[in-house]
Amino acid sequence: MSVLGIDASLRSTGYGVVARQGASFRCLDQGLVRNPPAHLHSECLAAIHARVTALLETHRPEAVALEGGFYFKNAKTALILGEVRGAVIAACALRGVPVYEYAPRRVKQGLTGAGAASKEQVGRMVASILGLTELPPEDAADALAIALCHFHGRTGIAALQPKPI
Repeated sequence: MSVLGIDASLRSTGYGVVARQGASFRCLDQGLVRNPPAHLHSECLAAIHARVTALLETHRPEAVALEGGFYFKNAKTALILGEVRGAVIAACALRGVPVYEYAPRRVKQGLTGAGAASKEQVGRMVASILGLTELPPEDAADALAIALCHFHGRTGIAALQPKPI
């Protein structure tokens, strides 16, 4: 089974594809969808949609795990994140791939044991679990952590319940 994890952001969306083989996990792909500040908002959303579509076609994951929304003081930031999530969810829906949502704090808690873990702690734990020789970029590490969280939630390891979207 494989899962595509997504850490949504307009300028630097992280992604990671994780496969489970028995009791171990393997990273099949990871990286960033970078959108330069000069790109129009609509171009950024199209690039994210296209990359997610390509990842779905290449890796054919059984599910997509997406970081859930959290509290924002800035309404504009929340709106932009919602649009990015919409582009990701639409790509998945068009291919019939179910999407599950996980709260950031629960992802960190399930992976490191601490809901307030730092980005560095998350990256080190992801690298350790997946046997990576280098730490992935922060947004990609977050995406891999979200994918791992989906496996843990599905198997009961971390007491996380997936919330289908």
